[in-house]
Amino acid sequence: MFSTVPLLTLLALSVTGSPVEVRNSRITLPITRKLKFSNGTNQVQHDEARVVAFRDNSTHGRRANNIPLENEKWMYITSVGIGRPPTFYELVVDTGSAVTWVGAHKMYQKTASSFETSLVVAVDYQFAWFAGFLFTDFLIFGNTLAATMPIGVASEYDGMAYNGILGIGPARLSVGTVKNAMEMELESIAQHLFEAGSISQPLVGIFFQPSSKGREKPDGGILNFGDPNPALYTGNIVYTPVTTTYPASMYWGIEQRITYGTMEILPTASGVVDSGCTFNYLASDAYENYRVATGAKFNARTKLLSITPEQYGALDDLKFHIGNQIYSFTRNAQIWPRKLNYKVNGLESGIYLAVKSLSTPVGRGEDFRLGYVFLQRFYASFDNARSQVGFAGTPFTDATTN
Repeated sequence: MFSTVPLLTLLALSVTGSPVEVRNSRITLPITRKLKFSNGTNQVQHDEARVVAFRDNSTHGRRANNIPLENEKWMYITSVGIGRPPTFYELVVDTGSAVTWVGAHKMYQKTASSFETSLVVAVDYQFAWFAGFLFTDFLIFGNTLAATMPIGVASEYDGMAYNGILGIGPARLSVGTVKNAMEMELESIAQHLFEAGSISQPLVGIFFQPSSKGREKPDGGILNFGDPNPALYTGNIVYTPVTTTYPASMYWGIEQRITYGTMEILPTASGVVDSGCTFNYLASDAYENYRVATGAKFNARTKLLSITPEQYGALDDLKFHIGNQIYSFTRNAQIWPRKLNYKVNGLESGIYLAVKSLSTPVGRGEDFRLGYVFLQRFYASFDNARSQVGFAGTPFTDATTN
């Protein structure tokens, strides 16, 4: 028989009931990138669909402000243990949502650490959804004891290829997801781990490396809770505040301006850092500035900008001015990995730029989106407690693997 108790009582147990006595520095989890579809055109189509969903959801109420990585052709999966003894679930890592849930394709296994609340939780991601009950249970990352925290347990769902989602977006995205407590904000995973003594500070970092394996071999990455791992980045992590401009302010939104060579293509504007998008996106007028500056032509086959080998050789750096730092994209960082041209329906010899248009002009509150291709070159640290996002170079910032 499993207890049903108020959520606030269970949240207290997440600290007082945890067996963790010694505060650790960090918890590190491997991430595996998996390819969902075989039709290469879907890579671009699903990326565009996610961007549209984010934009449209900003006008349709708080509840819809959660968009899962599951909508993407490329998904980033990690294994999380839940319960005592633990059952391990393959969860999609998503910076665009804040509710962690399980129960898709693999039933949630109750154990002595499982507590069911009387609260109903539901998230409609536009392309996928789940509904069920809010539990608290003990989560284990790798071989590390972690903390007790709230999780959704799906009683029904649709559109999910794996066992659920590990939501690492800002905690404010959880408001409106608990149906009989609509104003409730679920504390972030990093905050729970910090309060339980599992990590030394409530940070979550993401590290990827540029695609180099081609075809169906998955590339990996690292999800890091707590102290950033200095082996994953170079120099210092420099933080910038989350923007106050809506709708970017709902997510891991920041402000920046972008230059190409000496030309400003986007004045200071707000946008989002999103691991769930593959490409970098710019407001339509900034995108056009970039297209003209590079001499690229729109390629209908791939829906990407195409350049010649001569134009590639002449590319200037694309520079992201964030706070008082400049993060430079070399010519190689600006192009789609040529080994993966088949995944965008491209020609084997083609050279395609990994920058796309948001299809809306500057001034809409989300004028850029920094996706996976950006996170392949720069380490990102997300700080929910201080409402800030940090970046640093990595050993792969200037890699030429594309």
